[in-house]
Amino acid sequence: MHFIPTRAMYYFGVHLLYASIMCLLAWILTSIPRGRGTTKYWIWVATTLNFITPLGAVVDRLWRTQLGWATPLPMIGQPALTIAQGPNSGLLFAIWSLGACLMFVRLFLRLRADRRETRQLSDDHTLSAKATLVTQGIPIRFTEGKGGPAVDGVLHPQISLPSGIDRILSEDELTAVLMHEVTHAKRRDNLLRLVYEVVLCILWFHPLVWIAGSRLALYRELSCDETVIQSARGMHLISALRKLAAPEHGFLLQASASSFLTHRLALLKARPERPTGVADVLLAFGFGTLLVVGILQTVAHTACCFISK
Repeated sequence: MHFIPTRAMYYFGVHLLYASIMCLLAWILTSIPRGRGTTKYWIWVATTLNFITPLGAVVDRLWRTQLGWATPLPMIGQPALTIAQGPNSGLLFAIWSLGACLMFVRLFLRLRADRRETRQLSDDHTLSAKATLVTQGIPIRFTEGKGGPAVDGVLHPQISLPSGIDRILSEDELTAVLMHEVTHAKRRDNLLRLVYEVVLCILWFHPLVWIAGSRLALYRELSCDETVIQSARGMHLISALRKLAAPEHGFLLQASASSFLTHRLALLKARPERPTGVADVLLAFGFGTLLVVGILQTVAHTACCFISK
């Protein structure tokens, strides 16, 4: 009677254990000074997806008859059995459900506010005549707000620039800022951010998922800065960031952009030229190897609950 919920909790516990270990390993790997921010960004994207992608379950289903070597993991299995059959299982499920619902409501309200703001910008007759500019297929809007440069939209991104920014920044500085924002838009970073926030809504209780979000935000910005560095406009971006962060100009950088300003300026100063790809290959290979090992370890300790049925 309790087999199905116990098995589900057992698998969830083992999967979450190894996903957490992978998150810690990703933190260690991406803390190595060598390697590009772009490589580290995709490592964190994969780490986030690993939290909610039960690849081990796919292996279990496809090759269950060949997994006789699998062994249980008592340190996870026994607590799962106790929780599933215990008197507080309903209470724990209710607490998780309440937290997840509140997180989804929070996400829904933010998305609705963003959509409303985008619609208002589209209907705003005070937009500058430059509002119809397009660069590399990405629309650019000049708005009357005080916000800094940003990418709006999930499936159809567009760049919003505060009206008057062209009077603060030089042509080269504005070009550098646009290159940064275009990279966000073309890579669909807003969509990837939405995927992360869905993961956060489901695993709101897990501190490492919150940490993964801060790492994603950091390397999202650093990787876009690297695009500017590779075009030999790093110094122009440094100058632009300093001007946009100055209170007297009245612009407000996005929270993620402003909170990592020190890291971004350090990267821009330290890497005037394009770095070699050796460190990136080693980082990607190391993370990929660890990820495969983590999946196999998950299978090793969960396949038994499918075979035993």
